[in-house]
Amino acid sequence: MQASSSRKCGTTAAALNEACFCVSLDQAALVNSLTEQLGNSELSELLKSRCPHVFAARPVFVSSLRLRQVNEVIQAIEQTVSSPGWREHALDSAPPIARHDPRGARGVFFGYDFHLDDDKLGLIEINTNAGGAMLNVLLARAQRSCCSGVVGLSPGQEGPGGFERSILDMFAQEWSTSGEPRPLTRVVILDESPQAQYLYPEFLLFQRLFESAGIDCLIADPADLAFHNECLLVDGKPVDLVYNRLTDFYLEGDNCSALRSAYLADVVTVTPHPQAYALYADKRRLVDLTNARFLEEIGVDQQVRAVLAQYVPLTVPVEHRNAEHLWQNRRSLFFKPVSGFGSRGAYRGDKLTKRVWEEIIGGNYLAQSLIAPGERRTVADPQVRPMKFDLRAYAYAGEVQWNAARVYQGQTTNFRTEGGGFAPVFTLSEEQERTGSTEQRTHTSFTFLLDENGAVEELPHPFYLALVRAERATSKLAGKRFRLADWYVAMENGQPSKVIREWYGWVAFDAAGGYHPERGSPKNDESDSDDNVDSSALPTPEEHDRIEGLLFQRE
Repeated sequence: MQASSSRKCGTTAAALNEACFCVSLDQAALVNSLTEQLGNSELSELLKSRCPHVFAARPVFVSSLRLRQVNEVIQAIEQTVSSPGWREHALDSAPPIARHDPRGARGVFFGYDFHLDDDKLGLIEINTNAGGAMLNVLLARAQRSCCSGVVGLSPGQEGPGGFERSILDMFAQEWSTSGEPRPLTRVVILDESPQAQYLYPEFLLFQRLFESAGIDCLIADPADLAFHNECLLVDGKPVDLVYNRLTDFYLEGDNCSALRSAYLADVVTVTPHPQAYALYADKRRLVDLTNARFLEEIGVDQQVRAVLAQYVPLTVPVEHRNAEHLWQNRRSLFFKPVSGFGSRGAYRGDKLTKRVWEEIIGGNYLAQSLIAPGERRTVADPQVRPMKFDLRAYAYAGEVQWNAARVYQGQTTNFRTEGGGFAPVFTLSEEQERTGSTEQRTHTSFTFLLDENGAVEELPHPFYLALVRAERATSKLAGKRFRLADWYVAMENGQPSKVIREWYGWVAFDAAGGYHPERGSPKNDESDSDDNVDSSALPTPEEHDRIEGLLFQRE
């Protein structure tokens, strides 16, 4: 092979999602962080067994422009929901409990879910008990910048610690607005059979967070609660605030009788609460947000209406009168049940059968104009494959606290995909997109192959990308196994000046010359765990000298 210019993964968010295969998740840091939370390895083992695909290995790249647009949509929705006409309409169609004043609580962990594909951004739905926030704190703590393309792009203005502080401040605000003068003393995290829930490990993380702030926290099933002497109790102890993770949004089940009574008696703060669900997360609100005539009638500002029209896909009820039209146009639509949650019963129109369609017509469904999810190409044995992703903005009181992505395959997010799960959002600034660089043009990476005979060859960037994307194979390398060296180098006047970081791993080529990165290679205790360097792939001193020769002796 001929030596070439340095390797760069891309210059825009779309290009990086297509070509950057850097692993940002540091498994050792993840395990250490989990162990620190409980003082033992229990949580790490629980996550591994319960949620093996909850964390994606690679980040998702999103431009700062897209994130500003996300914020613009959320602000527009806040202004719309504040309209008296919106409240009257939404609460009229909800059970009576939705009209009960929630003692000033706004509702924690609103989750605004978006699809973004090329130049399109679309709000898919709003959740009022969005899960995963503490898992994303954990994920952010286990990130590393393994190449120049991701340096300085990691999520959050103040990092995971800042997000944790904002979470505690949010619950404190929910409590203070209830009018209680005393400090928040006891919180209950509530869900049905909580220990059986997929995200139970996150409940433990929340418990640890509350306790670190001096707040007693218990995890309970609604049947564990009792309403006695005008007080909500758990294990005989009075409850101040319920962090509500139930999907019984209006507290209608028999097991919610104690909670429902305490809530209606104004003796406990419940967050999120039935009114928040009725105003924001009832899927019929998506119909209202895209009904231009209705929005104008209730006095929503024209500029706000324009934002909603641009970023909220048209959504209509599925009825017998429009069923034939929707069926004919099903390939451009996504169907979801009004009362569903967690993507249950949701279908892409191009996947529908006649049998399922008949169920949809009589099943209280909505049809939403299809906005394709983003695409993130990732390495998964034995080849590179495209994955889908959506963007979730966690928000409180209309302000975005954190952005996360969910990477998956299939029709909807599922946390069942090898290589998928929550992914950190790495953000490109407008300057980085405009100048075509995700770095300061003073550093870059070079890649080399080392064979068993000590030969060293530089891997040209265009050829490297073609191999990794499985767009090309090479007969020259067919059936061979190499050590791969990736050097991150400081540049001066376009020439390498100093090696900043070195990474080593293994790669094999199949009989057809296809590229296959190897995972799980043996490491010893002296390996560079911070960069996931495989010590078995380290070069000899002679090979190291050859790499330096190729790197620095350039014309």
